[in-house]
Amino acid sequence: MDIQSNVLTITSGSTPTDTSSNGQAAKSTKERIKRSDFPSDFVFGAATASYQVEGAWNEGGKGMSNWDYFTQSQPGGISDFSNGTIAIDHYNMFKDDVVVMKKLGLKAYRFSLSWPRILPGGRLCHGVSKEGVQFYNDLIDALLAADIEPYITIFHWDIPQCLQLEYGGFLHERVVKDFIEYSEICFWEFGDRVKYWITLNEPWSFTVQGYVAGAFPPNRGVTPKDTEETQKHARLHRGGGKLLAAFKYGNPGTEPYKVAHNLILCHAHAVDIYRTKYQESQGGKIGITNCISWNEPLTDSQEDKDAATRGNDFMLGWFVEPVVTGEYPESMIKYVGDRLPKFSEKEEKLVKGSYDFLGINYYTSTYTSDDPTKPTTDSYFTDSHTKTSHERNKVPIGAQAGSDWLYIVPWGIYRVMVDMKKRYNDPVIYITENGVDEVNDKSKTSTEALKDDIRIHYHQEHLYYLKLAMDQGVNVKGYFIWSLFDNFEWAAGFSVRFGVMYVDYANGRYTRLPKRSAVWWRNFLTKPTAVPLKNEPEKSEDRRKRLRGST
Repeated sequence: MDIQSNVLTITSGSTPTDTSSNGQAAKSTKERIKRSDFPSDFVFGAATASYQVEGAWNEGGKGMSNWDYFTQSQPGGISDFSNGTIAIDHYNMFKDDVVVMKKLGLKAYRFSLSWPRILPGGRLCHGVSKEGVQFYNDLIDALLAADIEPYITIFHWDIPQCLQLEYGGFLHERVVKDFIEYSEICFWEFGDRVKYWITLNEPWSFTVQGYVAGAFPPNRGVTPKDTEETQKHARLHRGGGKLLAAFKYGNPGTEPYKVAHNLILCHAHAVDIYRTKYQESQGGKIGITNCISWNEPLTDSQEDKDAATRGNDFMLGWFVEPVVTGEYPESMIKYVGDRLPKFSEKEEKLVKGSYDFLGINYYTSTYTSDDPTKPTTDSYFTDSHTKTSHERNKVPIGAQAGSDWLYIVPWGIYRVMVDMKKRYNDPVIYITENGVDEVNDKSKTSTEALKDDIRIHYHQEHLYYLKLAMDQGVNVKGYFIWSLFDNFEWAAGFSVRFGVMYVDYANGRYTRLPKRSAVWWRNFLTKPTAVPLKNEPEKSEDRRKRLRGST
């Protein structure tokens, strides 16, 4: 890498050679994926989430969120005892951040709205924050001025803490009414310019990590006597690395299913409001984003094949099948029984077909096998009667990244795409997150930390398999990098880095520096060009005034 010009030249591509068991042709290591391999209208963007990047947790009239409360009142729930009170200061630096997006050649930016920033008291009767609405208006306008399409996520896990305290948040059906109200405010305020809406981000993660593993707020779930058993079955997608005994004991055999049910109803009602009152005049589209760690059978036995299918049902199918068919997956109905809520006839009609597109966050895959043993307690983690492993015959499924849960398995994205086309009526799909992390090694200099070749190869290989799926007829319309910036990674705090842009947390200015992967993306999306390493330093007070347009 030429540090002076900061232009990266890659002499050869690197993609894993497939074995016959993966059923795909090998790819020469000399081949490289190119922008021209994708349709001209294929969207390439990057993604973030409000709590992970905004900071300004109590500025501009913002109310307290569940994550504000969780990280500040129980810092031991975060692996490095950090929080997102400042995060990466995107609230004050968004104008410069849009400039970065423009220089990288991105055509879309997916970000989430903070519910308590818009409605500090949780609902309309307590007032709308003019400052909060103005912040998002300013961000949207800056994006459009830079020819960058905003893709907005309405809920990315930060519910107003006041609603959590009042009635238990998503555990109670009252949340549906409040979510409808919040969603409609978003459509009303921003829908004239926003044409792509996502109701929920990864409801699986919010549900399982919050109400089974206890790693996310409201940190409910397993009891001490259940921990050892559930550890064997745990699926730790974005869980911070280890299964934690919950600070607050809940019922992991019933609560996650209630929460998921309410989330699905929130989604369906929001879609209904948008379609009924706003879609025709505003001309936008609306969908939902879900996550999947692809379940690959551990062996060729029918038992393990069936177990892998159940594993996919209990993660992706749990939230996708209802919006496609109006019902939960058959395997969940069978194994969860009467603990699984049922949709009324009216709700089924509302939920079925409640999407224009489906967003998918894909990071990794796992081997899955059948578990015929009878669990001693009811829990989501044991209901599917599956066990997962990152090894087959002591060989890892892929190289391990910075987090315990993330193994690099590019062919898994191909599996997911083809399976979705077959099972879910050939939907329009956006890859709304795909990325890899590295450990935040504080002994490295910033220059050393910019050398992230692992991330370049990760994106090259996943794009290759995504294109392979598209060649098979899968209707994929876009791909979003996770993440644009290093940021607060939930229960992992700042202990790992996902960004293509390095954020210097130590210098107090949260300086953004392009990693090698950022330069690769710049060259992939446009002609090779230099990306400035950094701007001239300025005082924090002056910078904040400038970025917020103050005098």
